[in-house]
Amino acid sequence: MSKDTDTCTKVTLTGGAAGAVGSVATVSGAGAVAGLGATGITSGLAAIGGTVGGGMAAGLAITAAAPLAVAGGVFFAYKKWFK
Repeated sequence: MSKDTDTCTKVTLTGGAAGAVGSVATVSGAGAVAGLGATGITSGLAAIGGTVGGGMAAGLAITAAAPLAVAGGVFFAYKKWFK
């Protein structure tokens, strides 16, 4: 693996990790019951899903897609700015 590819991989993984941490924090605090217990996760996912007119399943889809979007954005920014 070249040095450029290695650096790009590290940057993208860092962006994905930041997105995952942000998703967990959002789920923890978004619901009627704060925290990472069953009720906190359920109400957090339902609250997030409610922003698009859905429920808990929609919240799960949004929460799962967020780290991918962040990692993709970081990858694109890195390639655009440093190439």
